[in-house]
Order: sequence, then C-alpha cells, then structure tokens
Amino acid sequence: MDNKRVVQLRQSMKAADLEAIFITNGVNRRYLTGFTGSSGYVVITFDKAYFLTDFRYVEQANAQVKGYDIIEHKSNVMEIVRQVLTEQQVTRLGFEQNHVTFGTYTNYAEQLQGIELVPTAGLVEDLRNIKDEEELAIMQEAFDLADLTFTHILPMIKHGVTEEALALEMEIFMRKNGATSSSFDTIVASGERSALPHGVASSRVLQGNELITFDFGAYLKGYCSDLTRTVALGNPSAKHREIYDVVLEAQLHALEHIRPGMTGAEADALTRDIITRYGYGDNFGHSTGHGLGMEVHESIRVAKGSDMILKPGMVVTVEPGIYLPGIGGVRIEDDIVITDTGIKILTHSTKDYLVLDM
Repeated sequence: MDNKRVVQLRQSMKAADLEAIFITNGVNRRYLTGFTGSSGYVVITFDKAYFLTDFRYVEQANAQVKGYDIIEHKSNVMEIVRQVLTEQQVTRLGFEQNHVTFGTYTNYAEQLQGIELVPTAGLVEDLRNIKDEEELAIMQEAFDLADLTFTHILPMIKHGVTEEALALEMEIFMRKNGATSSSFDTIVASGERSALPHGVASSRVLQGNELITFDFGAYLKGYCSDLTRTVALGNPSAKHREIYDVVLEAQLHALEHIRPGMTGAEADALTRDIITRYGYGDNFGHSTGHGLGMEVHESIRVAKGSDMILKPGMVVTVEPGIYLPGIGGVRIEDDIVITDTGIKILTHSTKDYLVLDM
C-alpha cells in the first residue's frame, strides 16, 4: 500500500507534469521511506515506488521501507534506474536540482539518453513543511530534551569555566538522554562574543559581569529542536538589562500575535518593529525565524520579504536578537507550531532575566 507521503508527492508530480521523480537527497529519502541508512535512492512513478540500495543495506531496507519495491543495485545505480524507467515507460523524469551537482547531472544525461530530465525544487520539502501528529510527537521529545538540557547546564555556569566545556557538557547530556547528536554546533557565546549571532563555543573563559547566549538543539529520532536563551553572570550593566528586556518584549509580542494566514514578512515585523522602535533595528540583522523539522533550517522563512503563508502544521522558530559589538548580545528563541487558530509554544525554558552568581 502506498504511504500518505507518496500519495501527496504524486499530486505534486502531476502538477509539475512529471511522469516520475528521482530522489537522491538523504533527508527527503528518509522522509518518504523511513530508511535511516546512509545510501539509497528513490524512484517514484504514478504506479510504483522503488527503493534502490546496495548490498550493505538490503536487510535494513526490508525492515524499514514499506510500500516500495526494494532493489539491490551494484556499482552503477543508474543502470537500475534506466531499467525501472524503461519498464514503466517513463520519458520525463524529475530530479532534485538543489541536491545534484553539474557533474552528476551530466552523468544522468549520459546514462538516461532518451529520457527528458526535468529540474525540480521543493517538491518534497514543501510536503515536509506541514508536520503530522506523529512528527509533532517526536519533535516534542526533542523540544523537551532541549529544555532539560538548559536546566541541566544552569548550575555549571560559573566564572572560570570555558564556553567549550559548557557546550561539551550539554552535548553529552543530550546524547545520554536519547539524542543521536546535537542539531548543530552548539553556540555558547559569552561577554563581547555574545554579540556574535553564531558564536560557536570557543576556548574563552567566562569572566563574569557579562551576558552568555546558549543556542543549541537535540537531534532525536530524525528531528531537530532549536532553543536559545541568554543569561547574565555576576553584575551585568544596565545596557545589558535594557537590550534583554527589549528582545523579550519583541519575542513575547510575536508569540501572542502570530496567526495562520500571515506571511513570513508579517510575522517577522512583529518582532522587528518593536526592536526598531527602541532604536536597535540596525542591531537585529537576521530573520525572526525559520522552518524546523528533519533539518534545523527548513524552507519556511519568517523574514523580511518572505511571502510564504504560515499554515497549520508548520513548525518555526521565533528568535529575535540585539547584538552590540564590544558590549554583548541577546537572543531569545522558542519553537512553535502554527495551529488552526494561532500557535502552540513547544519549548518552555524560563525567559526570566536570570542573573547567576559567579
């Protein structure tokens, strides 16, 4: 029986006037098949779905991949692809243009002569934007683990500890509690480095009387979480407190007002207008948020100029920030899902202005 995702993809294929599609991206492959191995190809026509893999993964594919004809390929997978397409009388094949190099495309063209190759973009990614209940349940586990990790690290934030030591402890904790890995390189940015939006943990020693930004997530069962909190150590300045309060006001305002039917630009303005009103618009240089799921950055953009409509089932981040070179920065981020009437907040770590003893 065809799975729901294949049925949906076929509808997109029909709209794109495709007879078949060739999936090579690993994340899209897992989304469509459930296969967690590192090598495999998917060919979907309107009548059949094929999963091609080599000797190493045949047994795993038989256990994980349902609703597909599983075929073992030898060294040249394109021989099998051509055979399948010939059997299905396919003359127009879509491929994932954003995941195929020019050299690979040239190889396709040489080995699939007589078949029109049609570049496509976003057919599977657009399906991935809308999470089903099963996906949301898995993602909630990843969100809960991120929250637990923040609680775990708070007592360890002390003068003399390095950013790298804190990041390592966080990643170990996530792995010990079910994560496959972190969603991305953990950001621990202290002092002046907190003004770096992507200040991946360094050897810097926490000095005190400064802000520390933690941006991290757990990659669990194939899905990502993404949480940011900023805390103070010692006696930060009045300016530190000021920018914290502005960012928090902007973030809370967005969480209160984001609704389905908004564009990404309209949702972005909910945070950006407040930060600009306080005079810090030039210090907020990134978008308010992005899509989240099997990858930490998916195709939804909550950003200036984004005309993408927010729809129920979309999971996005809300993460305004202010960054002052030489002083420090603040970012506060939660993960949310768009609902029929508004949003549901999926991360719950405190956003109180925490001032920790040195």
